[in-house]
Amino acid sequence: MISNEIGGQLHHRSTIGEPLTNSEKEQLDAWYAQLDAIESKLLSKNTDSQIDTKILQNQLEASLSQLTFVTQRIQQISKENEDLRKEISVLKQQLTVRRSA
Repeated sequence: MISNEIGGQLHHRSTIGEPLTNSEKEQLDAWYAQLDAIESKLLSKNTDSQIDTKILQNQLEASLSQLTFVTQRIQQISKENEDLRKEISVLKQQLTVRRSA
């Protein structure tokens, strides 16, 4: 069983185009299969007007895990962008000094 956190991370990496190893691809496929099984179970129970709260809790945890991962990734990218902006500013200043020398 693949944890929701790992599955979410692999899903995110896959959706932004990062390459995955064969092992990671297999894990991602297994995670998708888990989610499909949960969804299928939920849908079949819906026909009986009975929603399994454990399934809903698992889905909520999966969603929260994905949201947490994406939020952390956005924060990391924002920090990296700010660092790059500072570095570019320093390089521009150095270039200006060298051109005037």
